[in-house]
Amino acid sequence: MPQLTVLPSNKVIDAAAGQTLLQALLAGGEALQSKCNGQARCGACHVFVKEGRKGISRISPAENAKLDSIVGVGAKSRLACQAVLGEEPVTVELLGALSGF
Repeated sequence: MPQLTVLPSNKVIDAAAGQTLLQALLAGGEALQSKCNGQARCGACHVFVKEGRKGISRISPAENAKLDSIVGVGAKSRLACQAVLGEEPVTVELLGALSGF
């Protein structure tokens, strides 16, 4: 069972391998949005994976295309609806209003 650490709050969520980051974050009580029901169309669930990038699935062409259209994307950017957790711990940073700070 991978642990998901959420920044900037340092909240730790016990997630399940095979869950998307979005599913794990929502189950852990985070107020992350997804307007497209996890179809990589809206970009509302954009997060930065700070640690553990090798512990999540690779970027799909659909996710990559959406990330290319979002302002503020970096090398650690992922759509939480598309990134599937493996067995390794992962640390993500929520952005802007989503972070609660």
